Amino acid sequence: MVRLRLLLVLSFVLGSLTAAPPKARLFVLTDIGGDPDDQMSMVRLLTYANHIDIEGLVATHVNGRVNPGQIEKIIEAYGRVRDNLERHEPGYPTADQLRATVAAGLPLDHLEPVGEGRDSPGSTRLIQAADREDPRPLWVAVWGGPNVLAQALWKVRATRTPAEVARFVARLRVYAISDQDNSGPWIRREFPGLFYIVTPGINAGGGFHHATWIAIGGDRFHGRFGGADFSLVTNEWLDRNVRRKGPLGAVYPHWEFMMEGDTPSFLNLIPNGLSEPERPDWGGWGGRYELYTPRTEKWFLEPETRPIWTNVQDEVLGVDGHWHTTNHATIWRWRTAYQNDFAARMDWTIKPYAEANHPPVVKLDHPALLTARPGERVDLSATGSSDPDGDPLSFEWFCYEEPGTRRMSNSSTGVKHDIVAFDQSKAWLRVKTARVVPPGAGTMHIILAVTDHGTPRLTRYARVIIDVVP
Repeated sequence: MVRLRLLLVLSFVLGSLTAAPPKARLFVLTDIGGDPDDQMSMVRLLTYANHIDIEGLVATHVNGRVNPGQIEKIIEAYGRVRDNLERHEPGYPTADQLRATVAAGLPLDHLEPVGEGRDSPGSTRLIQAADREDPRPLWVAVWGGPNVLAQALWKVRATRTPAEVARFVARLRVYAISDQDNSGPWIRREFPGLFYIVTPGINAGGGFHHATWIAIGGDRFHGRFGGADFSLVTNEWLDRNVRRKGPLGAVYPHWEFMMEGDTPSFLNLIPNGLSEPERPDWGGWGGRYELYTPRTEKWFLEPETRPIWTNVQDEVLGVDGHWHTTNHATIWRWRTAYQNDFAARMDWTIKPYAEANHPPVVKLDHPALLTARPGERVDLSATGSSDPDGDPLSFEWFCYEEPGTRRMSNSSTGVKHDIVAFDQSKAWLRVKTARVVPPGAGTMHIILAVTDHGTPRLTRYARVIIDVVP
C-alpha cells in the first residue's frame, strides 16, 4: 500500500512536469533600498514575469523606511521593454498590471508591526491574495524581514475560526532568505503547519555563510565555498551581459557584497523542466532542501521547534576538478545555466527575435516514471527534442542521486550511476546491483539536460524517475 501511494504521488507530480504546468503565483516581500541585491533580483524576476503570476510586490522595512518607489522605478524600465520581451515569448504582464501589485508594509522592524491596529497595505494585500479562489498555492518570497507576513497571519488568526486559519495557512508556501528579524522564528513557532523554506539565522555570527541561497552569486570570500565558476557572477560579467542591455539593464545596480541574494526564492518556480516547487527535496536552480528540525546553531535567533525545509548537501564535481559536498552545491551546480538564461532574456529586451537565442524544447519519448528491477536495463530517449532557432543540441543524462530514495555509492568512474551514451539523445543504464544500500529498492532521479548551441547556450531539462522494485 505504501508503494502504491508513492507511485500515485510520483505519477501526479511528474505529470505536472511533463505537461505544461500552471504558472506559479508569487507574492514578494522585499526590503528594497538597502543592499542593492534586491533591485538586482527584481530585474531578473521581471524577465520571467510571463512564467510567474506576480500578485504582490511589497516594500518592507529597511533602515527605518519603506521604498515602494524603487519597485516602481524598475517597473517603469520594464514597461519600456515589455513589448520587445513579448516578441520572444508571450504572456508578459503590462507595466500597469505590475504597478497594481505594488504596496508597502510599515516602516517598523522585528515584531513591532504585528498586532492590533498594525495592518498595512502590504499585509492587507497578502490576505486578499491568499483568500482569492484559486487552486494554486501562493508562494511568498521573503527577501528581508517577514513581519508583513507575520501581521497577515496574526490578523487571520485573530478574526477567523481555527479551521479557517488552517485553510489560510495551507494556501501559503514561504521561501525566506534566512532570518533578518525575529518575526521569522515567531511565524514558524506560532504556525507549525506553514510550509517554510529557510536557512535559519542571521548574518551576525556568520549565518549567511551557511545559507544555501548564498550560492546564487557567492564566491570564496562572500560564500566561503569553492567549486563554482566565480567568473559568471562578477560585476564585469554583469556589465557585459545585463547592465549594457537597454533600459531594464540600466536599473540593475552593481553589487556591494554579492549578486542577487534573493533570487533563489523564485528560481524553482520557473518551468524549466528541472524543479517541482512542491518538492524542494528534488532540487533545482533555486537549491535543494529537505524537511527536518535543524539543531540549534550559534547564529539562530532561537531554537527551531518543528520541521522546516532547510539545508541539505549535494556532491558535485566543481570547475576546480575537485568534488564538493555542501548545501551550496545544490545551487552553484546550475550556475552556468541560470546565468546564460538571464543573459538571453536581457537580449530579449532589446533585440529582434532572429538575433537572440531561445531555449530548447525537451520531449521524452517515454513516460517520466519508469519501473525496473535491480540488474535490468532501462532505455532513455528524447529524440523528439527540438530547438526553436534550429540550433544543434547537446544532451547530458545523469543520475541526480541525492533526491532519490535508493541509496548508492559512487562507481569507479566517480559518478553515481554509469549511463551508456549519456551524451546522446538515446541512452541507457543498467540498474546497479553492487555498492547499493539494502534493500536496494527505491527511486532514482535521472536528469536530462538539453543545451542548444546558440549564444548564449541555453539549457532545459526533463526528469525521469525510475522506481526500483525488489
